[in-house]
Amino acid sequence: MTGVVLGGTQSGVGKTVAALATIRALQDDGHGVQPAKAGPDFIDPSHHAQVADRPSRTLDLWLEGRQGLRRNYARGHGDVCVVEGVMGLYDGDCSSTAMVAAALDLPVVLVVDAKAGMESVAATAHGFREYAAHAGVDVEVAGILAQRAHGGRHADGIRDALPEGLTYFGRIPPDSALEIPDRHLGLELGPEAPVDDGALAAAAETIRTDRLLDAARAPPAPDPEPEPGPADRDAARTAGERPTVAVARDAAFAFVYPATLDRLRDRATVVTFSPVAGADLPACDGVYLPGGYPELHGAALAESPALSTIAERAADGTPVLGECGGLMALSESLTTVEGDTHAMAGVLPAEVRMCDRYQALDHVELRADRDTLTAGAGETRRGHEFHYSSADVDADARFAFEVRRGSGITDERDGLTEYRTLGTYSHLHPESGAFDAFLDRVAAAAE
Repeated sequence: MTGVVLGGTQSGVGKTVAALATIRALQDDGHGVQPAKAGPDFIDPSHHAQVADRPSRTLDLWLEGRQGLRRNYARGHGDVCVVEGVMGLYDGDCSSTAMVAAALDLPVVLVVDAKAGMESVAATAHGFREYAAHAGVDVEVAGILAQRAHGGRHADGIRDALPEGLTYFGRIPPDSALEIPDRHLGLELGPEAPVDDGALAAAAETIRTDRLLDAARAPPAPDPEPEPGPADRDAARTAGERPTVAVARDAAFAFVYPATLDRLRDRATVVTFSPVAGADLPACDGVYLPGGYPELHGAALAESPALSTIAERAADGTPVLGECGGLMALSESLTTVEGDTHAMAGVLPAEVRMCDRYQALDHVELRADRDTLTAGAGETRRGHEFHYSSADVDADARFAFEVRRGSGITDERDGLTEYRTLGTYSHLHPESGAFDAFLDRVAAAAE
């Protein structure tokens, strides 16, 4: 599967819309397109999935490592992959878009805001290409996609000004119907705010797919998977013998990587349920509550029978893992920025309050002080945190992790524990080993 990376000059330049238009253009030409996202984001991929009709792969060097990143890319489907970058091309100290492109040996198509420039757009692209050597990143800037560019003289002026070696891949016309509304944590999710189909189809017509396909290339093959070990001992079990993991999946628990669901399904029977819709917890051997927007659905969660059932099962020793929004749902209460307080599951000794600005945004590294659901004592796990809430925890609360990078829950600690329940502000990727450890604990509890 060949691919290209759409890297921006900065955040907010319109990479997501450019990615959606590129996906649509390649689809209209008859290609099977695999979307992907550089960085740990959950929201932009939800828009990719709306257009591509398949999950978007997450590509992050910090979370996955070089070989894990290549393995994740190789698990995609289609003949061409469109990778949307994160922030500006060179921004990020541990997994910038340029670093991801270099790890995959994919060319970069630079998304430039051309609304108020022509020759200067070309100068910007030239500067970004030449900066690679200064940054010490072996990345090729192949050309540009002009965002918010009109046709005619405007587009011609941009194309004609490009230096030799930089290709004009087309433009995204200025159109308010292409704008995606946003809120805290980023854009609204794809199912909530899909881009206007007619406007997207019109934008797709202005993209030179022939040039994109000429520039695209396939990454190096990843190293073979590690030799099977204890984490894979139950991979060959029949569905009836496997443990069952219940995964919350709705608007309050929407932040889950496709690779995580793949890994869970490799070794367990996965059943999904919607606490927001009033569904109770199904029969299971373990529970996974991903992140999302519980703060937008506090009243529905407070009335959901699932939270009280989770509390009962947790007290009985069922392994329960909550990430960010899942941590919030497992707490005693959740207070919104408007001051409304909703009772949550009450498993973890914490009261969570939403704030009007973000409280943490970073890649994180955690070291386990003790055996816990996602790691053994002394092991490290890498993840990502981005949240607008803070947690007031009891003085005698128990934590599993020392935070070596990032903020955690409080005082450089993360992984609030009670019974066999773990709540963390960190979103973890299966390449870290966290979900293999979780599945080992679930299988052991089931036995």
